[in-house]
Amino acid sequence: MPPAEGAIRVLVADSGPLQSQLLTRALRSRREFQVSAVALEKSALSDFLESNAVDVALLAGSQLPDWGLLRWLRITYPTVAPVLLAEKDEREPVVNALRAGAKGIFLFMEDPFRMLCKCIQSVFRGEIWINNRQLHFVLDTLCEVPTLRVVNANGRSLLTPREEQVVALVADGLSNRQVAVELGLSEHTIKKYLLRIFDKVGISSRVELVLYAMSHGENKPAEWMPSTA
Repeated sequence: MPPAEGAIRVLVADSGPLQSQLLTRALRSRREFQVSAVALEKSALSDFLESNAVDVALLAGSQLPDWGLLRWLRITYPTVAPVLLAEKDEREPVVNALRAGAKGIFLFMEDPFRMLCKCIQSVFRGEIWINNRQLHFVLDTLCEVPTLRVVNANGRSLLTPREEQVVALVADGLSNRQVAVELGLSEHTIKKYLLRIFDKVGISSRVELVLYAMSHGENKPAEWMPSTA
C-alpha cells in the first residue's frame, strides 16, 4: 500500500536484520507512514540522512544504549525525533536516553503495535512519549542534588561527598541560603562547609571556588544524602 500524501517519514535503525524487516513491513502497512530502514550504525545513518528527509527515527538493537549516537543525532539532525525501542524499563537507561536527546521511549516487548503508531504520531507533533514509570524516573532525578568531584593534580578527591554537593550548588549559582534549603541544612552549616572547602582547596572566595571547580571538577551522577550527613 503506497503511503498517503504528507505521510510521516519514519526511519527504522536496528542492528537485528530480522526485527528490522518485521517492523518495517508492519509500519509500511499503514498509509500514514513512509518507511525506510538502515543498520544501527552512525555511518549508515549519516549516509541516509544526508540525502533523505526523516521525521521520526526508531532506534533499536544490541548497540544501544549508545548515548553518543543519540547525542550526535540530536546535534546534527535536530529536526529528527528519535524514539528508543527498549525491551524493559530501567531508570538509568531511561534518564540517559532522554538526556541524550530521545523524544520517546517505547517498550516494544510490552506495548501493542497500535501504540507504537500512536507514539510515532505523538513525537512527530513535537510531544514526548514516556509512560508514568519513566516520568517518575525523570522527576526523581530532577529532585536529586548533583555532585561535583573536585580533585587535585594527582586525581585524588579532596572533598567529602557532602562538600562536593555544596561545591556543585555554589558552582550552579546558588546563594548560601539557597544551598541550605536545597540540602535541608542551616545557612550557618553551609558557611562552615564553605570555610572547610576553602581551606582544603587553598582558596578564599566563592569566585575562586567556582573557577577552581570549573578547571578541576568532574561531574558525577546525581545523588541524595540525608541532611544529617
